[in-house]
Parts: sequence; structure tokens; C-alpha cells
Amino acid sequence: MRERKRPPVHPGRILNNQYLEPLHLTKTEAADILGVSRKTISKLVNEHASITSDMALRLARAFQTTPDLWLNLQKNYDLWQAQQRSQEWKKVRPIEFRAA
Repeated sequence: MRERKRPPVHPGRILNNQYLEPLHLTKTEAADILGVSRKTISKLVNEHASITSDMALRLARAFQTTPDLWLNLQKNYDLWQAQQRSQEWKKVRPIEFRAA
């Protein structure tokens, strides 16, 4: 596993900086388009919420991307955060597979 020094950007920040701002969409307008509450978009953009599978589908449809794009952004962010929070996972020993 390649170790990153800098954290990946939260997908909410990407949503805001790469989609909402360039398209001059407010959080309210984005929420209406996506069929969610303004609070949901605000939490996402302010990095207090994660991209769910449902949200990935909505974002992909609205911005003509793929759900995988959004889910991979979230996955990369979450894995980096988990690696930084704890080192306990490094204590796990690999399982040696034996021939039957």
C-alpha cells in the first residue's frame, strides 16, 4: 500500500469547488436538483458528511459523472483518515495460506 503524505481532498470540497461554484449553483439549488435537503448538501460541502451510495447516484446523474467517481473519492478519503487515526491495523499478521 502506497503511503500518502497529504490527505485526499474530501469529496464535499470537490463537489463545491469543481461543480457548484463553477456552475454558480447555490446549496439550495443543488439540493433541489438532487432531491435532498439543503442541510444535507451543506453538511457534505462543509465536510461533515460522507458520500453515500444513494448520493453518488444522484451526483452522477446531475453532473454527468459516474457513481464510482464519488464513491472512490470517499473511499480514498476514509482510508487515509483510518490510517492516520490508528496504527493498530499494522499489528495484524498476514495469514499464510497452506496447501490442502
